This record gives sequence, C-alpha cells and structure tokens, in this order.
Amino acid sequence: MLPAMKVLIIGGGGREHSLAWKLSLSPRVEKVYCAPGNAGTALLGENVPLGITDTEGLLKFARAEGIGLTVVGPDDALAVGIVDRFQAAGQRIFGPTRAAAQLEWSKAFTKDFLARHGIPTAASGSFEDVAEALRFCAAQSFPLVIKADGLATGKGVIIAQDAAEAEAAIREMLEGGRFGAAGRRILVEEFLRGRECSLHALLDGDSYVLLPVAQDHKRIGEGDQGANTGGMGTASPPPVPLGEDVERQIHTTIMMPVLRGLKADGLRFHGLLFPGLMLTAEGPKVLEFNARFGDPETQVILPRLRNDLLPVLEAVVDGRLGDIKLDWDPRPAVCVILASRGYPGAYETGQPIHGLAEAAGPDVIVFHAGTKPGPEGQTLTSGGRVLGVTALGATLAEARARAYEAAARITFDGCYYRRDIAASSPLG
Repeated sequence: MLPAMKVLIIGGGGREHSLAWKLSLSPRVEKVYCAPGNAGTALLGENVPLGITDTEGLLKFARAEGIGLTVVGPDDALAVGIVDRFQAAGQRIFGPTRAAAQLEWSKAFTKDFLARHGIPTAASGSFEDVAEALRFCAAQSFPLVIKADGLATGKGVIIAQDAAEAEAAIREMLEGGRFGAAGRRILVEEFLRGRECSLHALLDGDSYVLLPVAQDHKRIGEGDQGANTGGMGTASPPPVPLGEDVERQIHTTIMMPVLRGLKADGLRFHGLLFPGLMLTAEGPKVLEFNARFGDPETQVILPRLRNDLLPVLEAVVDGRLGDIKLDWDPRPAVCVILASRGYPGAYETGQPIHGLAEAAGPDVIVFHAGTKPGPEGQTLTSGGRVLGVTALGATLAEARARAYEAAARITFDGCYYRRDIAASSPLG
C-alpha cells in the first residue's frame, strides 16, 4: 500500500468541488485542501484563503503542509505559470506548463497551432485593429463569431447575426475594453453549424486517453437562446450518441494530430486537454481548447468514474498513463446548473440557500460553485453559477428526471435554471 498524502486543489468552483469530492473518496488521501474553495469543499476538507494566482503563497503553503499533489482547476492559474513554478521547486502538480496551456489562454496561438498541424477548425482572422477586423467581416457571410483572444471566464464569445452586430462587438472589445486585456486581440471566425460536444483527454506527454463524451449547454436560455455562459448544464453521454465513425474521426483527425503537434513543437503536455468540438457535415472541427477540467462537464464525468482518481492523476504527472485502465459506470449522468438571477450579467450575492440536504441522495450529488459559508450554519450564494445538481440514472431520461426533482428542492432568492438540459432533441 502506497503512503497516504495531503492534496491541494486550486480553485473554488463546481469543478473544484467535484475534484475534491472524488479525491476525498481515495483511501490514500489523508486530507484535502482547497484554495480558496467554497461552502461545499469546506465540508470535505479545509479551505485555504489564498487566491488562485497567488503562486508564491500557494507554493509556500504546499511546502509547509507537505502536500503530496497539487491539482490546478482554473485556467488563470495555468496562464500565470503556476505549474512551472511548482515544478521548479520540486512540488508535484497536475496541469500543463504555461507554454502548453497557451492552447487555452491564447486563441490566436491555438489557431496557428491548428493550421500548422492540419487540424480541422473554423476559418478565421486575428485582429488588434478595428478597421482591419471590419474589412475582414465585410468579405464574409453571416453569422460570424467574435472571440476575445484571452481568458474571459467563458463569456468572451459573441455570435453576430449581421454586420451591425459584428461592428458593435468588435468595437466593444477593441475600443471599449469589454473583456479587458483578454479582448485586446480578437478572432473573427466563420460560424460552424452542427452539434457541439465536449471531450476530455488525459495526456502524459507521450500518450492520451479519452474520457466519456459530455454535452454542455452554453446559452443562458432554454432552447439554446440568449447569452453565452460558462455552462448551464451537461449530460454524459449526450442525448444523441457520437457513433463509431465520428469517434474514429476524432482520434485520427484531431487527437492524434494534436499529440503529434505538441511533441513536434516541444510542448510536453501533462494534464487534461479539453477540446470543444463542433460535429459538422464535413466532420468534427475544433471550436476551442481548454487546458484543464471543464466546468460543468467534470460534474457529470467524475461521478461516472469508478477508479480512485488519485493514481490516475499521478500517472499523468509521472508519464505512466499506459499503466492505468479506466473503469466507467455505464449509467448516464445529468447536471443542472442553478444560477443567480441576472447571470451572466450583474447578479446579487449573499442569498441564503435552502434545501441542500433534502436534494442530496444515493444517486444525487449537489456540487457547490458560487457558495460561501454563512452565519449559524447557513450557506450563502457568492457567484453567478451557484450549484450543480448531478444525478445518475439507469437511462438518460431517469437521470434527467432525478436531477430536476432534486433541483426543485433547492431554493434561494433569484434562483434560475434551464428546464431543457439533456432534452431528447440535439443541440445545434
């Protein structure tokens, strides 16, 4: 039996709560720390009042507490090079280096990478000048997708239906600073039609393993309408299966070329690569890359994983992914996100949450995202996406019904959630 260890999870959302929950089940995990954590992670271990980009503070804490493995949740921490700093200090950490994580924190870098290695994606242009961007748009057909180049917490994407909307979005980003530094450079892309799906792949530098497919619901409104969010719910597997032909194409046209491209470019990627794909009539195409576990996708993937998560993460860090065989619960999982009224725009916080204990059950897990402990044992809202209610079922319909039944037991002022997550009809 290998020795037990303490684990530090960086982040404070639903992804981090699901990671903390899964790692807390490991017989080898002595204690789980989360920085900064939320009200849910506080029930599983200890929250640490450190920011996700406080690299030196986090490193000092990891050394002082004898942390055996640090797991990076958010993209911002990767972008400031926390993995490089921990590795230089001899600390074991799960996540890619800053250079490898460019696949997420720079969309222009990613587009160049995809083009250089012949990986299918939307045609696009990259711009820092308004006039140049507008000239490019004038030669395209609509709709067009306008993206902030940098990290914008899942909100830096606008679908412009006509030239007026495109110009407004371009000016808001480049002149108005709508997304701050993330929007100083933008991408203008063709609008891909098809069905979206989210893949998670563990990479150990030399090989990869795909995790089960999940389907996210990005728009705030039912029927996939309204503003883009960080995700309003997920299903794994999706209501419409990929099929063997599409799965083969994903391996041969996307994942294998990505791995070869990373190695050719001298980027040793150890961590979780999360491609967002559009399944078009011409085949799968890459919409974007994330260089960490997705949120809320992780909230339906980890409950289906039967393995102890700790040795899986260790194998990725140590380059031993070939030693691991993943075992999956065949039952589908559905996650419904409960959000604050106004999200993804302005919203109130500090609202008491009721019904958390009543919602949980044998096949229902309530993951905290935007929550904090309150007085007298209360749990308060502290973010836009507040909770993720995940349920397993013998069928997708059963998992969906169970998730919505549990969600209905939870109340807080301004609570909003979509009623069509994992509906039978596909998105797209």
